[in-house]
Amino acid sequence: MRYTFLIFSLVFSLSSMGQTPLAPLTVDKIMRDPKWMGSSPSGLQWSADGRSLIFSWNPANAVADSLYSISPSDKKPVRVTDDQRNLFVPAPSVTYNRERTAYVFTRNGDVFYVEVKSGKQRQVTQTVDNESGAAFSFEGKAVVYSRLQNLYAWDLQSGETRQLTNFRAGDSPSTGAATAVRGAAAGGAARSSDAAASQQEAWLKKDQLEQLEVLKQRKDKKEATDAANKAARPKELRAIALEDRILQSVSIDATGRYISYILTRPATGNKTTIVPNYVTETGFTTDIPARTKVGTTSGVSSLYIFDRIADTVFQLKTDSIDGMRDIPAYVNDYPKLLEEMKKKNAVRIVSFLSPVWSPDGSTAMVDIRSDDNKDRWLMSWTPDDSLRLIDRQHDDAWIGGPGMFGSQGWIDGETCWFQSEKTGYSHLYTYNKRTGKTTALTSGSFEVQQAKLSNDRHSFYISTNEVHPGEQQLYKLTIATLARQRLTPMTGASQVSISPDEKQLAYLYSNATTPWELYLQENKVAANPVRVTDKALSTEFRSYQWKDPEVVGIPAADGKMIYARLYKPANAKPGMPAVFFVHGAGYLQNAHKWWSSYFREYMFNNLLADNGYYVLDIDYRGSAGYGRDWRTGIYRFMGGKDLSDHVDASAWLVKKYGVDPARIGLYGGSYGGFITLMGMFNAPGTFSAGAALRPVTDWAQYNHQYTSNILNEPFRDSIAYRKSSPWYYAGGLKGDLLICHGMVDVNVHYQDAVKLTQRLIELGKDNWELASYPMEDHGFVEPSSWTDEYKRIFKLFERVLKKGQ
Repeated sequence: MRYTFLIFSLVFSLSSMGQTPLAPLTVDKIMRDPKWMGSSPSGLQWSADGRSLIFSWNPANAVADSLYSISPSDKKPVRVTDDQRNLFVPAPSVTYNRERTAYVFTRNGDVFYVEVKSGKQRQVTQTVDNESGAAFSFEGKAVVYSRLQNLYAWDLQSGETRQLTNFRAGDSPSTGAATAVRGAAAGGAARSSDAAASQQEAWLKKDQLEQLEVLKQRKDKKEATDAANKAARPKELRAIALEDRILQSVSIDATGRYISYILTRPATGNKTTIVPNYVTETGFTTDIPARTKVGTTSGVSSLYIFDRIADTVFQLKTDSIDGMRDIPAYVNDYPKLLEEMKKKNAVRIVSFLSPVWSPDGSTAMVDIRSDDNKDRWLMSWTPDDSLRLIDRQHDDAWIGGPGMFGSQGWIDGETCWFQSEKTGYSHLYTYNKRTGKTTALTSGSFEVQQAKLSNDRHSFYISTNEVHPGEQQLYKLTIATLARQRLTPMTGASQVSISPDEKQLAYLYSNATTPWELYLQENKVAANPVRVTDKALSTEFRSYQWKDPEVVGIPAADGKMIYARLYKPANAKPGMPAVFFVHGAGYLQNAHKWWSSYFREYMFNNLLADNGYYVLDIDYRGSAGYGRDWRTGIYRFMGGKDLSDHVDASAWLVKKYGVDPARIGLYGGSYGGFITLMGMFNAPGTFSAGAALRPVTDWAQYNHQYTSNILNEPFRDSIAYRKSSPWYYAGGLKGDLLICHGMVDVNVHYQDAVKLTQRLIELGKDNWELASYPMEDHGFVEPSSWTDEYKRIFKLFERVLKKGQ
């Protein structure tokens, strides 16, 4: 009775506001502009002083989001004015000195210095140039910043500014030319080169000086004057030529002596693609410049150290590092190539991440990556010890996982920290450079997904999924004892922003059926979170009883456990159809307990369940959240284990719920579209209908960074591409296939759909159709496009999977 009354009250409330209840769900209803659903806050940022927290929000359903703010003492959101926004200093944008008594930041291209205790602010620069990267150096006595690719130092006491580097575009200037710039006597350099003179001129000059005393005296006097002038001039700042290279990652150590920088010579000759845009304001077709394809060459990078005191520059050499001449394991499948590479014994091409200097400036931690991304070397560099290995992580597949890029730093002058996947899961480690000892701070069959060192450097704040692969919780980890204390209490996921003084936690929290809302709590164990916002679900959205998908474990044929979201139909009975939703990206997690970024698909899955379908959304091999082996399970064979996981899950549905094996379909976009094609072509006995949205049909047409990690390069590992590209298997199509693709997709190009279309035509297949969307990119924008696409998908499943019912 109470449930009936609540439903009646809700329906009455909606009717009084001129709205109709959401049920029954239709494609037209759920694919509207998402504003109808409600508004979630996003982009949390504490102010540098910790007095306020700002975020983007749209509670009034305006055209665009606006900025709102709260404070720890007043949790009512207030809209931020333009003046307040212009003066706001985000905590992540500031850099503190070692004592945390002062910080620096940049605003509108100028540098500012702030004393924490007094709040006094000083503007360091006021120029038309853009200054950036402000930080403390020279033992905290100066602020160093970048302007026009060069470093400058502002002395805190005197207020004077001096230039520290002299990077110059073009070739290195000669010594004579550099001297001339400083005011050498006119014409002196042009006439003084005895080496360039003929023998006759040299003899004549010598004879003149020997025979004419006045000429000799004048020469001696001039040389003495020039020497005195040169000695009186300030020492010229060393010019460092960039030549045709790109300058990156310039950083200075804490003492102000050493400056590191990376020079990259860009690759040449790489051909880029275009995407035709047919619907334009002018009525003429235009070409959108796009990307290169997998197999293109990379630029060559070098890391240099500039010693300001010794006035020397030297390049960090990597030739002698262990593993620099290793040959990738996959080459064993190509005997001729293997023999060539053994004979050549070449040093591998590497790239560098920006070095991280220790707090005392004595050591730099250098992150070196092989160009094939199968090795990461963390090295320490000191002036007297050159490069020494901290940690080498090798993966025959590719280096990846949480924290593998940029999650590293120093606890003190002796101990650095980093993340590594060497145990099969990404965990947190420390390394002591004096003892050479590596210590694991975390371990187990879970991932450390984020790590942040505390202000006092005695603890870490880490986000992990140790409770369940489908949860994200924040912990405080004490370094000395390795004890962990859970700080976020609610089931689901919490995306936490810690206040600058570490007394408050602001976080976005969601669960499987509730989008993100803002919470605030004290940074204490068992503290009660206070909800700040309550607009993520509109009244209309709440009017429907959304299903809380059950997170289940499904055994794969090889004994591994596949996690999945299961939606069950009402009045379930044997012989009902089933549909798989296949998430995109590959390396992404969707069988979790928080709000999915696939919210449209979540609603569509509810619609399918309402219409008598089981719906299964699995985290197949290659998905995120389950460690290294799961992540790399698709190496050299996309469409292998990731597809067999779906086949195994189909058998599980048939066995456990009596699903009709002849009535199973699947749909998904991007990587999900790719898996749909592989399922329809290679497992026609399992899947009777499939909707492939913006799918990759030939991996040799995709980009380099993503594809080369998984399949290597097509001209070196053609086996992997032949096994992994759907268009080679199009002849296996037996069920009904729908392909949908945006025609201005600059990620997976429309060309992929066109190529597969021609292949299907040549094969004489007639059980497929292509729906093209002339004004859509990879991620659809227009509600009309979403609606058309999902009406076609629903129509396909209703026609094929319910045939004969």
